[in-house]
Amino acid sequence: MEYYINVEPEVNIFVEDINPGGKRTILFIHGWPLSHKAYEYQFNVLPKMGYRCIGMDTRGFGASDKPWSGYSYDRLADDVRAVVDALRLQDFTLGGHSMGGATAIRYMARHRGCGVSKLALFGAAAPSLTMRPDFPYGLPKEAVTTLIQGAYNDRPKMLRDFGDMFLFQYATQPLSDWFFQLGLVAAGWATADCATTFRDETLFSDLGKIHVPTLILHGIHDKVCLFPLAEAMRQGIKNSKLVPFEYSGHGLFYEERDKFNCELMKFIED
Repeated sequence: MEYYINVEPEVNIFVEDINPGGKRTILFIHGWPLSHKAYEYQFNVLPKMGYRCIGMDTRGFGASDKPWSGYSYDRLADDVRAVVDALRLQDFTLGGHSMGGATAIRYMARHRGCGVSKLALFGAAAPSLTMRPDFPYGLPKEAVTTLIQGAYNDRPKMLRDFGDMFLFQYATQPLSDWFFQLGLVAAGWATADCATTFRDETLFSDLGKIHVPTLILHGIHDKVCLFPLAEAMRQGIKNSKLVPFEYSGHGLFYEERDKFNCELMKFIED
């Protein structure tokens, strides 16, 4: 089933609801600069195992509306809340990749984890994607600024360059092209504004406000959200478990998809 959910005047979020009658519900938030389609290799498998999988395109990306503004973590978290309320979700697992993981963390803090029984973070861009004086573990801010400039000056080239960082293992050209096309569907301004958000905003204070069991899945070869970020999340979130992915970069949900799906199902069923 497919829906458009109104989150504020003239802004509608696209949602795909797969196996609505499933025994357990997972709401997936995609990473930058993709769409919910990036979870294809979860949606192929998890519904067969009885799960209800809901994929939403964040504003500016995929099939959602692309307003000129509203790309802060607060607004993105509010969009998630609007989806949760519209679908009346309760006792569900919230999962997020990259910036989607950061958005999920802000949702937990800002909306007190409304409806969420478990949280799953995949290569999440938290607590800070970029280096700071008291947090030397992220990317240099200049590297993200280069992405932002690329979004404004030659977005296709920026997406190609970013795609080269995405996977640790070899990607076929067709797969690389597929990821590229997912990113190309986004609005250029949304791509740039979201990068500005994950360059400048932090989630240090949000981690301590998470009070549900949390699974952290992270590729040890991640060149976007470096592995020390996962260790910082593990330390900052009570009742959290970190599972390293030894053969993955930032695209662990594809690179080690069988392990990814198994770890996620095991976590939900425990």
